[in-house]
Amino acid sequence: MTAQPPVPDSFFSIHRHGFARIAVATPLARNGDPAGNGRAIEAQAREASQRDVDVVVFPELSLTGYANDDLHLQEATLLATLAGIESIRAASEDLKPVLLIGAALSRNGRLYNCALAIHRGRILGVVPKIYLPNYREYYEKRWFASGDGTDGLTIEIGEETVPFGPDLLFAASDRPGLVLHIEICEDYWAPFPPSIDGALAGATVLCNLSASNITIGKSHDRHLLSASQSMRCLGVYAYSAAGHGESTTDLAWDGQGEIYELGDLLAESERFSRGGELLIADVDCNRVLQERMRMPTFNDAAARRGHPETRFRRIAFQQGVAYGDIGFHRPIRRFPFVPNTPERLDQDCYEAFNIQVDALVTRYEATPGDTMVIGISGGLDSTHALIVAAKACDRMGVSRKNILGFTMPGFATGDATKSNAWKLMEAMGISAAEIDIRPAARQMLTDMGHPFADGEPVYDITFENVQAGLRTDYLFRLANQRNGFVIGTGDLSELALGWCTYGVGDQMSHYAVNTGVPKSLIQYLIRWCVTSGQFDETTDAVLAAILDTEISPELVPADAQGGLQSTEEKIGPYELNDFFLFHILRYGFAPSKVAFLAHQAWRDKTTGRWPIGFPDAKKREYDLDTITFWLEKFLFRFFQTSQFKRSAIPNGPKVSAGGSLSPRGDWRAPSDSSAAAWIAELREAMGRR
Repeated sequence: MTAQPPVPDSFFSIHRHGFARIAVATPLARNGDPAGNGRAIEAQAREASQRDVDVVVFPELSLTGYANDDLHLQEATLLATLAGIESIRAASEDLKPVLLIGAALSRNGRLYNCALAIHRGRILGVVPKIYLPNYREYYEKRWFASGDGTDGLTIEIGEETVPFGPDLLFAASDRPGLVLHIEICEDYWAPFPPSIDGALAGATVLCNLSASNITIGKSHDRHLLSASQSMRCLGVYAYSAAGHGESTTDLAWDGQGEIYELGDLLAESERFSRGGELLIADVDCNRVLQERMRMPTFNDAAARRGHPETRFRRIAFQQGVAYGDIGFHRPIRRFPFVPNTPERLDQDCYEAFNIQVDALVTRYEATPGDTMVIGISGGLDSTHALIVAAKACDRMGVSRKNILGFTMPGFATGDATKSNAWKLMEAMGISAAEIDIRPAARQMLTDMGHPFADGEPVYDITFENVQAGLRTDYLFRLANQRNGFVIGTGDLSELALGWCTYGVGDQMSHYAVNTGVPKSLIQYLIRWCVTSGQFDETTDAVLAAILDTEISPELVPADAQGGLQSTEEKIGPYELNDFFLFHILRYGFAPSKVAFLAHQAWRDKTTGRWPIGFPDAKKREYDLDTITFWLEKFLFRFFQTSQFKRSAIPNGPKVSAGGSLSPRGDWRAPSDSSAAAWIAELREAMGRR
């Protein structure tokens, strides 16, 4: 790689890539002391501003205190509340974030439990609570009126008239994706939370100001509601509950805060903290918008609700963009197809493996013949296809001898992989055989007049594909001869890159059982089969040896130093290619954003979480130049040169939510498209042409 010009500062800005920094605050509270509570809110607001936060969500009635009971109705409390609001408004003039604070406000002879949106010295609007709990320990209807039906109204706060009602959205005019909706505590415990209409109207960040006393098991319930609401509404859900300082006369408080995005937990606070807490996460508004575009059901829901955007009022504010690197408060998985936590990894591997096994069982039972034919190379993909087939036989009560495994050494087949292939077939107890393809390959090269036939060391693509094609040709004819069908071994990563021989080659089979599984996940599926005891100890030992073997097509003989052909030296590290594939296939992100995320995930191998059990010796890191070098090659291969192979792939099950590349499933694209737009976007973002 040649030296590259400096990357523009804007590339490292989270805002350039569609992120917003959200904070959930839990200030220390004291009932009956709006002035003191206001000072605590201002202190956290200043800290949030110093940390480049865009929005801060405070708890319900954070200015007055939730457990005030009848003190809510005292005139002194109401006057002190207005004074506290004015103090916070004035303090906000020099602060960056939008402040969402809770306070009780009177209007037209009624008292409302409200959330105020304050930004840069301006009260943007006031949202009243709709659902007032009045059961068990709650008595809110004793003090407050519901905000239901107050759409389109205003409220006087001091000398200012501001929008009032549950029909308010707060939209950043200089951030197309940052649109806020507010609901309060009980609102999202209702069967139809107001935030549903808010999301359908265009809000991407759904904010809940809550008090919510703590009881045993309630923390789990809050997580469940926040996760489900963020997933159902295809948005971000930021939740803040009251904490230390609220009255414990009859109740207790834990200060739970959490930020979810599309069902994923980005951050959660320390509960029962005695100090004020500021929980921060960088949420991806761009991801939210991309997901909504990909799900027509979201628009259908909006239509069924009469398009709520026609009923909501949008209040604009100018947020400002922080250019340069302000850090990144967000967990990024280096292996997006592989979970980081042990419990999720075990569950995902169980599901992935059984999806493949059950799919193959169904295909076997529906296909004439009684044998499965597999080419066994001793590499990851054919190993995984074989263990799926073996488990399918076990599940059907069919002898594993019905699996016909063939190892087919060529001009560059190594002793180690050939040995592993034989050991694996023997350990599995399948019908095993060997066919040396070199005589047939020499004859074909001779018939073609290829220089290799005359002894010249010419190892071009023809030389490689003659071997790859012969192997598949043998497998198909063997399937004809032995009353069976060919099990494909190629994986999702290879399809993305077009790293497969088209037609009579490893691109084709009768059933492609691995076609929905990326290379990075296949390694974990094989490890899971070992750790979960799917097979015996002899098989486990062979599987472990195969996992330690370098990935190579073994089509070109070793060089003078004994170095074997390396797939990753040619097409790039699979761990990076799988990262690129996930974010482009699943979300359609711009290449510059994919590069930004990859840099955050891979720039330092000592930080962040690795999947459980990942070998220390294989932990790698990549600088931005290396990432963009391989990303550009990925873009060219994915968008310009490989689609024709994917358009003609055989049947195979979708396995990962990250997507599949079947034209009958997730991905439809023209085979003659250009990658120019994607490459140009990446180069421009990097300050290159």
